[in-house]
Amino acid sequence: MMRSGIGYDLHRLAPGRTLYLGGIEIPHFAGLVGHSDGDALIHALIDAILGAMGEGDVGRLFPDDDPRTEGIRSTTLLRDVCARLRKKKLAVLHADAVVVAERPKLGPHFPEMKKALCPILGLPPDRLGLKAKTNEGLGLIGRGRAIACWAVVLVGRKA
Repeated sequence: MMRSGIGYDLHRLAPGRTLYLGGIEIPHFAGLVGHSDGDALIHALIDAILGAMGEGDVGRLFPDDDPRTEGIRSTTLLRDVCARLRKKKLAVLHADAVVVAERPKLGPHFPEMKKALCPILGLPPDRLGLKAKTNEGLGLIGRGRAIACWAVVLVGRKA
């Protein structure tokens, strides 16, 4: 049995905040605004995993009015969701994500992101695809005021 899920997340950027994306801190003048650390890439991955499990979304599981998750690192949330997946005797078999951001340039950060994400997802690096795109100057993303992420996962029984 295999299942797929798709996830999407978008967060505004605000000056003076730390930018967390893909489980790592990236030097930038602005960071993502969110109840947690705002890591939109991890939130999209969580939504994709929850979708494959048939279980809602990140906001339903970790509501933004819960003081226990205020400021929490999204890697902690991802660990929780992957533990839920394992309880169902399922595992992430492959994940693929696209980050849409005008700035900063993200390609150079992908190896570190994989080092942070692959152990949590239980994947070797060649089973996690990461890509970066710009929004060609259009909209909030194109003006450098937001970052969006899309993710797709395949889950199933591990061989």
